[in-house]
Amino acid sequence: MSNRVVRTSEHIEVFDPAALDLIDANAPLESLASGYGWSEGPVWDRQRDCLYFTDVPGNIAWRWSEADGATKLLDPSGVARDAATGFREPGANGLAMSKDGSLLICNHGKRAIEKMNLETGHRTILARTYNNKAFNSPNDIVEADDGSLYFTDPPYGLEGLDASPLKEQNFNGVYHLQPDGRVTRLIETLTFPNGIALSPDGSTLYVSQSDPDAPILMRMSPDGSNAAVLFDASPYMSDTAPGLPDGMAVTKTGHIFTTGPGGVFVLSPEGKPLARIKTGKATANCCFGGRDGQTLYMTAHDTLMRIRTKSVGLPWS
Repeated sequence: MSNRVVRTSEHIEVFDPAALDLIDANAPLESLASGYGWSEGPVWDRQRDCLYFTDVPGNIAWRWSEADGATKLLDPSGVARDAATGFREPGANGLAMSKDGSLLICNHGKRAIEKMNLETGHRTILARTYNNKAFNSPNDIVEADDGSLYFTDPPYGLEGLDASPLKEQNFNGVYHLQPDGRVTRLIETLTFPNGIALSPDGSTLYVSQSDPDAPILMRMSPDGSNAAVLFDASPYMSDTAPGLPDGMAVTKTGHIFTTGPGGVFVLSPEGKPLARIKTGKATANCCFGGRDGQTLYMTAHDTLMRIRTKSVGLPWS
């Protein structure tokens, strides 16, 4: 795969002119807030016109808005600090807005998938085990049209990762939580499954693998079948391009904005790299937000950033 740059600016490398239909090559990159240990899980709340994101090792979930800037939403976001023994990252990680208006939370410290009522603050555990064994540390989550939840479960929250004595699952899996509460493991062949998303029609599930020896983005059917590599980030790895495939956001046209070495890649629905947004930091995740769904918010290591695009993210239409 070629990583030839056909046009570059301060913040954007263009690999294919088709990218110019999706993002302005001269768009400015804004830093909105900083000082976090590892920022993650950005999600836009259209009802309240604000963004939620997490600092996973800091064990705090944050709310950001134009009016108020960054303010604490949950402290702690995961498990209570006096109960964090054995955890490398005890806080909440990935977030998603449920279609019922609640906030879905991947809780490292509780090793669970939660749902939070944003009006009352009440949190309900939706799932915490598979085959009567605790999850590792649920990482990222997406909701399908039928209310099904798909999530990844790497060991990043645990001290020692795969060697942690707290680890009960034999695999770092990708799971399907059905509306009736049943949990199915879809795939168990990925070393470090991380970010997860669905195509606009819900027919394709995307899962990233944050493994420096195999930094890839997979596509598969929602039942875990037909799994194949969609994008291999290996050619883009370098000492000056920190980061691995992690979180992602999908546009209504099926294009994928996925984190990777050096920032955020813009991919065609077929996985062709069209451009890279250069954040200058290892970038964990991204989401579309704003009133029109055309602003990309990015959690880049210790900083929350944004950039305007020509793309419209899901679920805007």
